[in-house]
Amino acid sequence: MAISFEDKEHFRSLQNQLRNNWQKGDILEEDDQDILVIPSFSIDQEVGKKVIGFLHYEERLLFSLIRLRNPHTRLIYVTAQPLSPIIIDYYLQLLPGIPFSHARERLLLLTTYDSSQKALTQKILERPRLIKKIKDFLRPNKSYMVCFNSTVLEQELSVKLDIPLLASSPELLYWGSKGGSREIFAQCNILHPEGSPLVYSIENLSREISLLLTKKPYLKKVVIKLNEGFSGEGNAVLDVSGISGLFISDLSIEKKLNLVNQIIHEAKVQGLGETWLNFCSRIPELGVIVEEFIEGEIKFSPSMQGYITPNGEVEIISTHDQILGGEDGQIYLGCSFPAQEDYRLQLQELGLKIGLALAEKGAMERYSADFLAVKENNKWLLYAIEINLRKGGTTHPFMTLKFLTNGQYNCQDGLFYSPEEKVKYYIASDNLQKPQYHGLLPYDLMDIIAKHRLHFDSSTKTGTVFHLMGALSEFGKVGLTSIGNSWKEAQDIYNNVETVLDNETNDFILRGC
Repeated sequence: MAISFEDKEHFRSLQNQLRNNWQKGDILEEDDQDILVIPSFSIDQEVGKKVIGFLHYEERLLFSLIRLRNPHTRLIYVTAQPLSPIIIDYYLQLLPGIPFSHARERLLLLTTYDSSQKALTQKILERPRLIKKIKDFLRPNKSYMVCFNSTVLEQELSVKLDIPLLASSPELLYWGSKGGSREIFAQCNILHPEGSPLVYSIENLSREISLLLTKKPYLKKVVIKLNEGFSGEGNAVLDVSGISGLFISDLSIEKKLNLVNQIIHEAKVQGLGETWLNFCSRIPELGVIVEEFIEGEIKFSPSMQGYITPNGEVEIISTHDQILGGEDGQIYLGCSFPAQEDYRLQLQELGLKIGLALAEKGAMERYSADFLAVKENNKWLLYAIEINLRKGGTTHPFMTLKFLTNGQYNCQDGLFYSPEEKVKYYIASDNLQKPQYHGLLPYDLMDIIAKHRLHFDSSTKTGTVFHLMGALSEFGKVGLTSIGNSWKEAQDIYNNVETVLDNETNDFILRGC
């Protein structure tokens, strides 16, 4: 989608307003603001539709409703399909010290009534009356827009509404891609897997695999990544153990390419129902890179999350150990907070370098970086894997913790402290999914939560907060963040929720209901 020069200039002026206002203080902490939340996953929709319940991932930003704890803040939340009223009630009743009715009056829920595969922001842009309704609600000079990720779609909506977008300009999207991430890591002298630049054909991909095996002839696997992906979808793992040893001999380029071409179709594409042929069809459009598969007997997948203010200041706000699944451990399932003590401060240090490099390019708001931690000779090596220049799977659990506890992250030790100086931990997942959960309505989940006291306890600041509740009925899938005063307590709370859901759904089936 093309955007005019005039609109680009208008967008820059709006973002400059944001930068100027930030000089007076953190607008995220200010009251008397109008916040437009556009939870659009404006990514390649062919990649997105491989994620089970993808449409309901718009619910991951519902933590934003907790901002209504500020008594003069107003908020608009737009979704593709209407949200169940009980889901909204659930979040508003989490607000500390604010009457439910007071918060509800300051919340405007809007929907496009469109469940097509288009990005939500595109759906909004196709509905001028909806845009007018949003614009009429917003107060000039007291409004800003937040989103999941920033593309030309969000840029266009920002211009049409004449409000600033608190996110990086779409012109910087490349630096959050697979190819752009590798360039940032190289610029920052950060350890990252040996790999290739971005290429756009299967022929050039084969050549890059051949070059990689020439450099590292004892590799067992390589990872092939589309330049745009989501939660590990868009990755493929190729077993090269049968040919890599031959690359130590003096083979011609043609023979090396022939060896690669004989096996490349055997790559295992990550994602339910995905095929190599379909994967290859996206290469000319999205581009692709190849990297060495990092091996290790002791290996974890940590990540860090940072924030770049509109005036260019960088702060580290969290570290996590990611929970990955799939046959080759490429699919994001959830996370635990904080990352292990052995390397969490090193993660912060590397993440700060990345944030400063992004800030120099003009990036703002949230970013994260994924790593692989491998223990060798009693030392942790951290390989940088990719940058996400957007909100991600670790954003909503951390912000839920922060808003509900009103605590603070401490960069000195990488821990989060409640106002009572208690350290907080959590286990979070977007993928608690089982066949017997299929058919559960949000109201059913609320009955179970109430019956077994699974809700978040504001007095102890422990318990579980649920999300993706709209995905339960159709997909048997729900998300949750279980908060405790220790890793064990957080894990026990999470395990108890799973046990209760299992027992409730199994008992219901056994009773023949």
